[in-house]
Amino acid sequence: MSTLILVLGVVVGVAYIYRHIVVKGKSCTSRAKLHGKTVIVTGSNTGIGKTTAVDLARRGARVILACRSRQRGEAALEEVKRESGSSQVVFMQLDLSSLASIHSFAETFLKSEPRLDILINNAGVYMQGQTTDGFGLMFGVNHLGHFLLTHLLLDRLKECGPSRIVNVSSMAHNFGKIDFECLNTKRALGTGTSFMEVLQIYSDSKLCNVLFTHELAKRLQGSKVSCFSLHPGAINSELARNASLFLVIFLKPITTFFFKNTVQGSQTTLHCALQEGIEPLSGRYFSNCTVRDVYAKAKDDAAAKKLWEISERFCGLA
Repeated sequence: MSTLILVLGVVVGVAYIYRHIVVKGKSCTSRAKLHGKTVIVTGSNTGIGKTTAVDLARRGARVILACRSRQRGEAALEEVKRESGSSQVVFMQLDLSSLASIHSFAETFLKSEPRLDILINNAGVYMQGQTTDGFGLMFGVNHLGHFLLTHLLLDRLKECGPSRIVNVSSMAHNFGKIDFECLNTKRALGTGTSFMEVLQIYSDSKLCNVLFTHELAKRLQGSKVSCFSLHPGAINSELARNASLFLVIFLKPITTFFFKNTVQGSQTTLHCALQEGIEPLSGRYFSNCTVRDVYAKAKDDAAAKKLWEISERFCGLA
């Protein structure tokens, strides 16, 4: 009996340490105030995007909630205003699965807003499908849409420097690969629909985020714009809202205990957006508010350049 109690005590102790050190993780320590600054957060109607928007609004920033659904976006607008106590929050519709919508959003923003100081490319999807323009959905939304959005807003970011671009990736990028032949022929990172195939394609799209950031930093040298990619942690949020009901129910106890909540999950995004003095680390990848080394494939100059060029062609920029 005493042995059983001892074992249970050790298990509880290990779980407590894991929960409060590993899961909770580090917090953004910047006390920066953002009065007079403007920030765009894509996918900010839910999850870590909304929590990030609340924090930035509390700091005095003018925050643009760039979301696909008008109904969900306007509901989030009221929540962010209420939770932050700020009236400087605006909803603008943006569908990252539509190149036309991205152009429309950029045109509206550039006409109505004189500044852009921080662009947070946060939105992401985890499901198979096709975009309006016929690209694979995860490639189109997770990478290509943000690629085009960043391109269209880059001059404004340069004008308002020092400014930052933050690309929310994932540790899943470690398992990613980019099949350029598939991209060229199918306009997608993959076409499979099984659980493992969808997970692989998601990982591939997250590798695109890291490679995009790597190449973007090189092209921004000499400007006052810095860029970072990051892993927010395993988040108990709505990213997998399109997963099967069985999978959601099965994973619920695991995600509740072992995954970060949205406040914890937003900390590395906030660190990359706000932390003073990290500009020399432009192009690098962060996790748990700390710069991390990445595998060779995530800083491959040739692959990053090739991805950039094919993205330009797909967006009609080449």
